[in-house]
Amino acid sequence: MRMVEVGEKAPDFELLDTELKPRKLSEFLGKRIVVLLTFPAAFSSVCTKELCTFRDRMSILNSANAEVIAISVDSPFALKAFKDANRLNFTLLSDFNKEVITKYGVVHENLLGLKGVAKRSAFIIAPDGTVLYKWVSDNPLVEPPYDEIIKLVNEFNKKYLG
Repeated sequence: MRMVEVGEKAPDFELLDTELKPRKLSEFLGKRIVVLLTFPAAFSSVCTKELCTFRDRMSILNSANAEVIAISVDSPFALKAFKDANRLNFTLLSDFNKEVITKYGVVHENLLGLKGVAKRSAFIIAPDGTVLYKWVSDNPLVEPPYDEIIKLVNEFNKKYLG
């Protein structure tokens, strides 16, 4: 399985959000930097901590013209409950059929008996769809480098949108 690399165009996709509305990556591009996250499972402790950390830093990301999108293979119904329970203030998308995590090359083939869940990853995507940054962990207990991501989003905002 090939992973998306920095400098390549981010593969477009269409997934259901928590309101069962089809959403495409391309609709978020153009005027904003996109922070695309993949995570293994809603309601797991590390995923909850990660997404709540992004929630708590959304004002910083919003001021840098960033749009956060988080994807897991959970159903849209589970993601809605997860979003509501944690008051998440960004888009969650269901990759129930595992198409996007396969396109991006971030699939755990077997994680504690769960087959085909997302690796924890973060991609920063320019308004033109170019991948500017990627971070992927094979260890589901490792959280993304929040401060580095925010610093880079601010730098990319000045470069691409400034």
